[in-house]
Amino acid sequence: MRIVVVGLEFGAEFVPIYADHPGVTSTGIADLRADRAAEVAARFGVGQVYPDLDHVLADPAVDAVHLATGLTGHADQAVAALAAGKHVACTVPMALSLDDLARIVAARRAAGTTYMMMETAVYTRECLWARDLVTAGALGHISYARGTHFQDMTGWPSYWQGLPPLYYATHAVAPILALLGARATAVRALGGGRLDPQHEGRYGNRFPVESALIETDGQDAVVEVTRSLFQLARSYTESFSVYGDRRSIEWPQLEGHGEQPLLFTMGEPAGGGRGRPVTATRVEVPDRADRLPAPIRKYTSGGHGGSHPHLVHEFVSSVLAGRAPFIDDLTAANWTATGIAAHQSALEGGERVSIPDFS
Repeated sequence: MRIVVVGLEFGAEFVPIYADHPGVTSTGIADLRADRAAEVAARFGVGQVYPDLDHVLADPAVDAVHLATGLTGHADQAVAALAAGKHVACTVPMALSLDDLARIVAARRAAGTTYMMMETAVYTRECLWARDLVTAGALGHISYARGTHFQDMTGWPSYWQGLPPLYYATHAVAPILALLGARATAVRALGGGRLDPQHEGRYGNRFPVESALIETDGQDAVVEVTRSLFQLARSYTESFSVYGDRRSIEWPQLEGHGEQPLLFTMGEPAGGGRGRPVTATRVEVPDRADRLPAPIRKYTSGGHGGSHPHLVHEFVSSVLAGRAPFIDDLTAANWTATGIAAHQSALEGGERVSIPDFS
């Protein structure tokens, strides 16, 4: 397949992975900044450079686009690319409104091509490890899970100012729903604090932090998610923790400090004592480069927990096999809608808000 990466800030990290993937015959790039496009083209030896997305979509030789653009443009760009008959990979979030989520799902259905949301959290080495444990039944019955994403966005581009925190919650939502194999159906949420005027933006949001409790189909676990964008004195983390009656997993407290996840194991009751013993073990999570084609295995040493080559491989292999990717349009819409509905609940003081079924 022939792919073009559009948006070369974060997107530049994916260019060499696509170039080295055995299923990709050519890799192009596009960016509104000609100097940035020229720099990336020179760095990675890219021959095909486009000035913008319109030129990419007009080229019949292009099979797929990877949108790594600003979040406010995702919906219109994805719809346009699908309407042009292209396969679409798109960074998170899928969109910023329920109507736009529905629009993308409808466009993908009409086009018959592939849509995949490139959610890094579910392809980190930690999440791949946790998924193996859950699949094997090692955790037992899961009754509680939580996801957290703390990140201070001061100084980021203007479209981040005042963004409702849960509009960008998929890094916290996705790993939990993926591990549970569940679809979110309803949510209750509250907003905390008062957004400082210097952080206010176009969204009408007043909360620097929001927390949600999520209902899922066919699962009785309590699912809790918290997201902050401003005014929280906490270093960066994207984390998930999952608690079963046999074993539980907790994400490390500090990113970038070499701290390993914790695996808790429930022991047998002690005779006559109160409570059951629980052991805690730091686990060195394995790198799952073995799941990838040899030419792109080296990229698991990169950011976001080594997820980037796994995302590329899933997108490319799903297109070539003519199957839906793991994070297809319906899954992406559900994960993204969870945060959108949660913000609505927070505005309504914690009222229960149903999440649409996009199928």
